[in-house]
Amino acid sequence: MTTKINKRQWMNGMRRQIVQSFIFTFAFTAALISCSDDWNDHYDASTQSNGTVWQAIASQSDLSNFARVAKAAGYDQLLSGSQTFTVFAPTDAALTSAQADDLVSDYQRQQAAGVRSDDNTVVRQFLQNHIALYRHPVSSLTNDSISMMNDKYALLTSSTLAGRPLLTTNALYNNGLLFTLGSQLEYFPNVFEYLGHDSDLDSVYQFLNSYSVYEFNDAKSVPGEIVDGQTVYLDSVSDLRNSVLQSYGLINSEDSTYWMLCPTNEEWNRLVGEYEPYFNYPLNTSKRDSLIHANTRLAILGGAFFSRTVNPDVAFQDSAVSTLAPSALARTVLGSDYPYYTYYKPFDQGGIFSGTTDVVCSNGHVRKSSAWPISKYETFAQTVRTEGERIMQQDTLINAVDPSTTREVLQGNPYYNKVSGNSYIEVAPETPTARVIVGYQIPGLLAKMKYDIYAVFVPATAGDTLAVEETTKPLRVTCRIRQADQNGVMTSPPFRNAKSVDTSTLDAVLMMSGVELTTCSYGLSDATTKFEIQSNTDGATLRLDCIYFKPSELSDNR
Repeated sequence: MTTKINKRQWMNGMRRQIVQSFIFTFAFTAALISCSDDWNDHYDASTQSNGTVWQAIASQSDLSNFARVAKAAGYDQLLSGSQTFTVFAPTDAALTSAQADDLVSDYQRQQAAGVRSDDNTVVRQFLQNHIALYRHPVSSLTNDSISMMNDKYALLTSSTLAGRPLLTTNALYNNGLLFTLGSQLEYFPNVFEYLGHDSDLDSVYQFLNSYSVYEFNDAKSVPGEIVDGQTVYLDSVSDLRNSVLQSYGLINSEDSTYWMLCPTNEEWNRLVGEYEPYFNYPLNTSKRDSLIHANTRLAILGGAFFSRTVNPDVAFQDSAVSTLAPSALARTVLGSDYPYYTYYKPFDQGGIFSGTTDVVCSNGHVRKSSAWPISKYETFAQTVRTEGERIMQQDTLINAVDPSTTREVLQGNPYYNKVSGNSYIEVAPETPTARVIVGYQIPGLLAKMKYDIYAVFVPATAGDTLAVEETTKPLRVTCRIRQADQNGVMTSPPFRNAKSVDTSTLDAVLMMSGVELTTCSYGLSDATTKFEIQSNTDGATLRLDCIYFKPSELSDNR
């Protein structure tokens, strides 16, 4: 149906639209005027001045000391360029001539020692602590956290920066803004930086910092002309990369919050002396000295980093979960029930933070320890388990059907969830009278660590509740360890330690106790230790759940 509208109706409708439009426009304009007033407050109703921020600093007599330090470090060039900055310059009343002299001398001393500019403490802790990239004007509404050039965050309000009074604000120049301050901004180190500042902890810092490299960041750098096909950068920016911190915890990042437990120099040296023998690699190991040096020290620090994202306040009181702690799922896959790198009641008497000195940093806390509270058995000195069905680690198979058969333990079977991973290997003899031998590479073991070695045997009924053993004779087994000696040559001792196996049930047999290995395979792709089991019963099938090496000093419940 078509609706007809006469001329009078059309005119009335147009009048209503015009009135509504006027009302909306008036309200919108009023809002714009209000916003414009607030925005104008950013600049105190001032207009842009000619020249650069540096020219403004150099021309103001009450900023002469700040200007002298900035020029000594080459920041007169940076603040004269096309990049945009906001500078919060302390006046001469806040930065005395003597203080400026000390800063210039310190900068020159570090420069002569080969310290790169961004690592120079005068640049990072003073100049970059008072300069921010981009324009950050203030108004009566300002209450923002801004990032300074050194990545530190500071709260900017209409009248203060990080609690320090702003004397003048919003002076606008071609390449940025200039504020003046009534006092210097305090430099607040992050966890990583603090380690380098504290003479009690610099051994840890020197080790961690040895992994620091700087990578050029073209996105943050200011490009200039192209010369011979290559961009010449007016200001090149490099970012710190540290492979250890990326794996263990970004304690150098202002955007993360971490706690770190850190040994004092004396305790660090004691721990290095205690742990180094565990990492005795064969002499023919590639980069042997580097492996010993790095893994000894990483073993100390491996469980000492704590992300507060993973450890919120309430949970942190109950347990401190370090960054290397495996999840419950990972522990199941690894066949480990023990929560390595996790520490219960950390703040209670005897807990890992008890008796430590707390230092507050810009991105977390350092807990200084003169008596290391973390046991090696909670971190790197672990029970090492090799599953029988892990064919890739099977190194020896003699007088047996090849390949071995992997069996599954099905739900409903009495041994379901009792056999690790609900699977095991079945090593059957190739003839009715053969005595089989099966052996495995055992990676990740430590030298000089005494181990008790267990083999867990499975009854035939775990794979089939109606199965019977192939022989009625008692199952007897012997074993041997083959290990690389100091020269990397594999030893071949005789089989020994005859043991009886109860084939009617799941039987964890202690095959050897207090075994101390000569060399280490920790972190290597190729194991330096092999463990072999031989059946001493003709025609017997070995059904093997797993083999595990448990440090002898662990308590029975571990």
